Amino acid sequence: MQNKKILLSANNAFVIYNFRYGLMKELEKKGYEIITLAGDDGTSQNIRNEGWKYIELNIDRRGKNIINDLKLCYSYYKVYKKEKPDYILQFTIKPNIYGTLAAKLLGIPVINNVTGLGDVFSANNLTSKIVKSLYKISFKYPKKVFFQNDDDLKIFLDNKLIDGKICGRIPGSGVDIDKFKPLKKEVNDKKFKFLFLGRINENKGVRLINEASKKLKYKYPDIEFQLLGKVYIEEQKHISKEELKNWEKESNIKYLGTSKDVRREIKECDCILFPSYYREGVPRSLIESAAMAKPIITTDNVGCRDIVNDKYNGFLTKPKDLNSLIEKIEQVLTMSEIELNQLGVNGRLKVETEFDEKIVIQKYIEAIEN
Repeated sequence: MQNKKILLSANNAFVIYNFRYGLMKELEKKGYEIITLAGDDGTSQNIRNEGWKYIELNIDRRGKNIINDLKLCYSYYKVYKKEKPDYILQFTIKPNIYGTLAAKLLGIPVINNVTGLGDVFSANNLTSKIVKSLYKISFKYPKKVFFQNDDDLKIFLDNKLIDGKICGRIPGSGVDIDKFKPLKKEVNDKKFKFLFLGRINENKGVRLINEASKKLKYKYPDIEFQLLGKVYIEEQKHISKEELKNWEKESNIKYLGTSKDVRREIKECDCILFPSYYREGVPRSLIESAAMAKPIITTDNVGCRDIVNDKYNGFLTKPKDLNSLIEKIEQVLTMSEIELNQLGVNGRLKVETEFDEKIVIQKYIEAIEN
């Protein structure tokens, strides 16, 4: 008997390899043949190295050109028709919408994952109305749609974009708690290091971090604000590498570029800083950091507040509020090592009980087998 095929589709290969590795490994153990479909961002070779098939997709994840999107829908149709997968798992907005429509035409069952709604649902404009309409049309057809937080699920139900019977909740993408665990710092340079992990974009609160750094530079000369993440020059509100170099000259900012294993950078920091006001799913970087027992400062914002309980494993600031951010930074700086360690211990416990990727994988296995 031939193995059943499962195809995973997302905007880029990094999203599939980095966030769904454990799921693919488990599906492989169960005898499924793994196929992936995504834009290439340099991560595709990692997928191939595992023996999984990778198909490159020409996708403009932020483009709003209807002609290009129709071409994208046809691309999904061609790949799905050729590969004939038994099931399709889709992540991120365009695969969820256009991939679902293509799969419907071919009668292939689909499970979607709403990994966050981004800027579109924060606005009330023509683009927002079009995207909601597209969701309403395409989300009639999946067998299951997983939501990563209750806020996003509520929006879909309140706007009648989906039938509640096919909805499910998962704790973000989960994390491998054996891989992401507390590790001892190796560098002891007496600096207190705040670390931001994520896309280097204004919506993620990166500009606020620089403003806070400038205000605190002379009061706390021994602190450092590290930024780890990719600059996507095609994104609106991205912060260029040239601007980052200027920041390094005028404040306690240090841009680290990107990392092949973020555990190294998380291990060496003292506190995670993530003042995002973007509509997150549940930020994977925060789950990983909490799993490694790091205290976290983030915003009282969709997705972010799912991983941080204020004063339990970190602090929540008001979105877009510089004074609120500075207040929480100073609060952390005045805490004892014992108090900071307790925040970290609490975060690790929260991840173990709520965000273990085994919970997510089990939900997918159940959905596929049902």
